[in-house]
Amino acid sequence: MSLSHLDPVSLPDSEHQLQLRRAVIASTIGTAIEWYDFFLYSTVTGLVFAKLFFPRSDPWVGTLEAFAIYAVGFIARPIGAAIFGHYGDRIGRKSTLIATLLLMGLATFAVALVPTYDSIGVWGAVILTVLRFVQGVGVGGEWGGSVLMSMEWARNDHSRGLVASWPQFGVPCGLFLANLAVLAFSQMSGEQFLSWGWRVPFALSLILVGVGLYIRLGIMETPVFARLIAERKVERTPMLQVIKEHPKEILLSAFARMAEQAPFYIFTAFVFSYGIGTLHVSRDFLLTAVLAASVLSFVSIPVFGHLSDRIGRKNMYIIGAIVTGVFGFIYFRMLDTGSHPIIFFAIILSLIPHDMMYGPQAALIAESFTGRLRYSGASLGYQLASVIAGGPAPLIAAWLFGTFHSATAIAAYIAVCAVISVVATAAMTDYTGKNISGEYGSSRG
Repeated sequence: MSLSHLDPVSLPDSEHQLQLRRAVIASTIGTAIEWYDFFLYSTVTGLVFAKLFFPRSDPWVGTLEAFAIYAVGFIARPIGAAIFGHYGDRIGRKSTLIATLLLMGLATFAVALVPTYDSIGVWGAVILTVLRFVQGVGVGGEWGGSVLMSMEWARNDHSRGLVASWPQFGVPCGLFLANLAVLAFSQMSGEQFLSWGWRVPFALSLILVGVGLYIRLGIMETPVFARLIAERKVERTPMLQVIKEHPKEILLSAFARMAEQAPFYIFTAFVFSYGIGTLHVSRDFLLTAVLAASVLSFVSIPVFGHLSDRIGRKNMYIIGAIVTGVFGFIYFRMLDTGSHPIIFFAIILSLIPHDMMYGPQAALIAESFTGRLRYSGASLGYQLASVIAGGPAPLIAAWLFGTFHSATAIAAYIAVCAVISVVATAAMTDYTGKNISGEYGSSRG
């Protein structure tokens, strides 16, 4: 039967389950491709960009400059959330997700073509900054749509944590693919890695985008949005309306992410410059360790999402934030031993505290907003954290280490982020197991 002849609201159970599986698969694979693009840039920043685009700087200053460009992508993410959140609540989840995938993929492919400082001077860094901004806009609109595409197909109020965690699964998939690609071409290109090897993974993004488009074009719109259209309850200015109706939920969502997002980019991006420059371990060793950590997240993210359906979203999240705050000190103590096995084990363990929050996070945030404003509200709350947490984190970590010459200062920064998250999460409303499919897609109507 053609998808165009099906009504998402009144599907029989068997067809609904089929569409749920398709939506989850499409969201997860598409999100994995988008995060491959975003993490690829993160990985290469610490390995390549300081050397190729800021060669005349002191190594520490060059690293700071490279991570400053890296942070631009995070500053752009709330802008992407505002743009695509608006259209996601106006024209639908599916169409918007196709647009974000195209934008992200084309920008990533273009990074492979950027000339270095030796070729065009400072303009290479300028072009890199513009492309990073475009990447940020694309990924800023991706998360909310992919989570809603899955969660809004769930009929069971007691499984939203697990269902919504699958698009989160795209993060370790993207991290795995990005590190695998860099590791593979690092070994293939050898001493030519800085010359051409780093460019190939960016060029491969074009193929992945084609795969993602094929998958996303074959899914249906969610029942929630279909019902909003049928009942003519689509909001005309969703972004303005959600700021008016849900300012508290937006801010609490952003601050709740501090303990999840800031440490994540320290554990997966800053670790490359710290590992190579301070610990003097090899590039391929670090890539392999982060690769192993991402594989473990394949299991831990859905497990913690499922566990949040049992013990409550807030409880699971607060436990994760506390564990992260403590683990920061343990992590850097393990790294500073200089022992390769201990460093490897520390990196593998680093994503477990993160996953304790990231698994239930999608449902925790998305459930906080009414259906007609959910794409805008969830996207904005989620992506605002990029400005205060994810983007500045590697930059702050590099500055703290350069200033205090001790990783303990970075661990203290992680602990402060954890405290902020615990307070913010405690102030949020927990909708675990509650009906959020009322007149406007929310029990609060």
